Amino acid sequence: MTAKKQVKLKPGDTIGILGGGQLGRMLAMAAARLGLRCQVFSPDPDSPAFDVVLNATCAEYADVEALELFANDVDVITYEFENIPAAAAMILGARRPVLPDRKILETTQDRLAEKNFVKRLGIGTADYADVSSAAALRAAISRIGLPAVIKTRRFGYDGKGQAIIRDGDDVELIWEDLGTKSAILEAFVPFDCEVSMIAARSADGHVECFDVTENEHRDHILKTSRAPAAISEALAAQARTIAETIANALDYVGVLAVEMFVLAGDGGPTLLVNEIAPRVHNSGHWTLDGASISQFEQHIRAIAGWPLGKPVRHGPVTMTNLIGDDINSYEQWLTVPGATVHLYGKGPARPGRKMGHVTQVGATPQKTS
Repeated sequence: MTAKKQVKLKPGDTIGILGGGQLGRMLAMAAARLGLRCQVFSPDPDSPAFDVVLNATCAEYADVEALELFANDVDVITYEFENIPAAAAMILGARRPVLPDRKILETTQDRLAEKNFVKRLGIGTADYADVSSAAALRAAISRIGLPAVIKTRRFGYDGKGQAIIRDGDDVELIWEDLGTKSAILEAFVPFDCEVSMIAARSADGHVECFDVTENEHRDHILKTSRAPAAISEALAAQARTIAETIANALDYVGVLAVEMFVLAGDGGPTLLVNEIAPRVHNSGHWTLDGASISQFEQHIRAIAGWPLGKPVRHGPVTMTNLIGDDINSYEQWLTVPGATVHLYGKGPARPGRKMGHVTQVGATPQKTS
């Protein structure tokens, strides 16, 4: 264990959070319940996380003076999204512990580096190839076949920065539209379902996993998560092993999510890793109301050097994202027995913008009209 990871906060200490979105907001709320303060750093003056903390820094990630002042005000630093500029992470890491370690971002910010990392661990992924030009894309297609998915190596999320390539598509045009010279081509996976594992790891190597979650997307954005996933206990155990292996190999401190595809096979279903998210994750929102400890509190405990909780699920749980105009149904959701409504305090609804979510604990979740 490195000295930087020997963090031991006490109630009243301050956690710095990079990013002011809903994940930062929910992290700060979880910290407050444990008597810990938070200060949020975000360049967006309308950041919803600003509403729930006493102190906030609104500045660009390139503002060295603001970063240094922020670091001086906090005891440990974490982040709600993985695309933190490397220079900012370096400046902060020289002054305060950054957890999860900023070096992990070098792996998870780059899809190719991430795939190579997973492959080295002996964990399955879709077939893939590095692509840096239209010619390289054509060569990759000839090896991997179609359909396939082309993705930017960096900064893609919620379906952004990627496209499906099918027989007959104009490869040159697709490459041009992607607007990058650094991409990865992945074989299209005919999966039965997508699942995710939310795991927490403490600095002493203790790992706690939540139940495997089954996810459904709409327009490339997560719409619904259900826990537990409708898979066998044997496959769920495999998913836990995969997440634990990844967390330990990264020497991770905090909560991470591992997204996986479930594939049918003659010998039974198998798992392929799709992506690693080095942070709390949308598919873990069900834990706020559906488990004895939430992913957000678990993350705060890990980076504070406190014992992790043992997650106990309260029953079958469904989490429904309120995306864009879905937010207009919040009053209807408030009338649904057993539903808990979480609104993020964001500004105007836009297509694809996550405005809130609803959790329901019980065998037959209800829907609003």
